Amino acid sequence: MSAQWKWRREAGARWAVAAISVIGRYGGRGFARAVLYPVSLYFMWRRPEERRDSRAYLSRLHGRPATTGEVFRHIHTFSQTILDRLFLLSEDMRRFDVRTHGLDALHRHIDGGCGVLLFGSHLGSFEVLRVLSRQRPDVPIRVVLDRAHSASVTALLEQINPEIAATVIDAGQDGPAIMLAIQEAAAQGAMIALLVDRAQPGEPSASVPFLGAPARFPMAPWLIAAVLKIPVVLAFGLYRGGNRYDLVFESFSDGIQLARRERATALPALITRYAAQLEDRVRDAPYNWFNFYDFWERGDDGVDPSAEEAGPVHAPGPASTGMGGDRAVRAAAVLGPRAAGGD
Repeated sequence: MSAQWKWRREAGARWAVAAISVIGRYGGRGFARAVLYPVSLYFMWRRPEERRDSRAYLSRLHGRPATTGEVFRHIHTFSQTILDRLFLLSEDMRRFDVRTHGLDALHRHIDGGCGVLLFGSHLGSFEVLRVLSRQRPDVPIRVVLDRAHSASVTALLEQINPEIAATVIDAGQDGPAIMLAIQEAAAQGAMIALLVDRAQPGEPSASVPFLGAPARFPMAPWLIAAVLKIPVVLAFGLYRGGNRYDLVFESFSDGIQLARRERATALPALITRYAAQLEDRVRDAPYNWFNFYDFWERGDDGVDPSAEEAGPVHAPGPASTGMGGDRAVRAAAVLGPRAAGGD
């Protein structure tokens, strides 16, 4: 995994969030949506890295070279979802037509009372999950987010809705504190939301097939699920244009049970299954994919470095972590949410 996403995504997002937030706050959503066209053009011109990565992703998805118009549409869709963050975080849902799918399974898991892990991704808008506060006002939503790394989103949250900001589980804490906070939220029957599609350099990860080539996904969220043994539900907030979103829930597991000796093979199998479901949603909403970096690790020569590695799992061994056996696995589980925080 290229380490560049760690600084590049926040640098780009900070500029975009700041500009679009000012426009939306003072001009309203209608005016801001019109202004997004020149803003998106400017962003596309000023950010060659994102332009390049958008083209590479769309070319892979469509099986042919992507056009400039398709790249612009991709970036413009990203800008539209950033604008809508302003209103979704303020819980002003009157502006939106949010259609929910898969609620029955989610409610069944919630009613079990042991908490639910909501695994999201950088596909569409994760903020549209706030519509659940109206569906289930009795159940709190806790979002795992690295406040320091995701400074633009943190500032926006605290400015627009301090009450929501107070419910964030800060993934910048030390590992045991993160895990304790997640366990406490689960004990309260909360929905605990994490973004699980970005592997942080140096963190345990698995290389699995995704859109026709190997890509790395973090292992830590799945280790957390195995430790907690609570239901896992996949959540997708897909932007459909205008004011419409589809909020889709897919039940993934009633509770992941992994014996220690099975983890080396079971975790990649779980992530492979997740990646296949994510790919289905990406193909359903192709311009909602907002991982603007080299997701497939291809270099200038077009070679995928992951293909040359010894195996599908990449994780520090006992020597590099300073621990051995089960302690190393548990350290990955509690430290890993830093890789899963949103932007």
